[in-house]
Amino acid sequence: MTPRSVLTPTAAVWRDYDPVACALPGMFLGDLTLTGPVAEECDRLWEQGARRVRLSGVVDLADTGTPDAAARTVRTLSLVRDLTARAVLVEWDLRPDPSGGPTAAEDIGRLLSHLQPPQRIEGVGPAAADDALRTWRNGHYLGKCLWRQGPGFVQIRDRRWGDLRRFTVDEPHYQEAIDRLAYGAPASAVPPDALADFREERLVLAVGEVEWWLPYRVNRWIQEAMTI
Repeated sequence: MTPRSVLTPTAAVWRDYDPVACALPGMFLGDLTLTGPVAEECDRLWEQGARRVRLSGVVDLADTGTPDAAARTVRTLSLVRDLTARAVLVEWDLRPDPSGGPTAAEDIGRLLSHLQPPQRIEGVGPAAADDALRTWRNGHYLGKCLWRQGPGFVQIRDRRWGDLRRFTVDEPHYQEAIDRLAYGAPASAVPPDALADFREERLVLAVGEVEWWLPYRVNRWIQEAMTI
């Protein structure tokens, strides 16, 4: 059995976004071990007043070949995604896959551009890392790739590629697929037609043998829903 500490990120947590404010007495909530389900942990952090969270370790997309490594990466990415949905400032580090593919440095910045930008991109040259981070930070905003639940349907809105791509899903097994993919699932656990469509639209990310759902279910609207 893999020790829980191997798969469970820890987080330094503050009550404010501003580093100056975070240095004041009472603003630091502590170094927390996030042992529960991701959705519950994000709810708990928000209710405790977390507005800035620094995650331990590195999201290493070059090291996902074992079930434990893939699970660790998916869990940390899920924390970044769900905290981003709450407009929490998330500080995290990313290592793209140098071997190429959709998790390579040149692609991953667009694919994950709806998430809070990482503090560092490791494993690439300094100039390439600086350019990627600058582009990510300049292009990031809340609501860039999200989904929302309606009565009997799911709507996905994706602006990562420069235009609005909107998808409405009313097939029950597609909605079931989203539920399964939300925190990672093997491809065999997802209806093949739904997974194929989600892959084609780049709404899922393969992390080792695990498929992970990219859009977040937005928790805080920063402008009118019709605008987003």
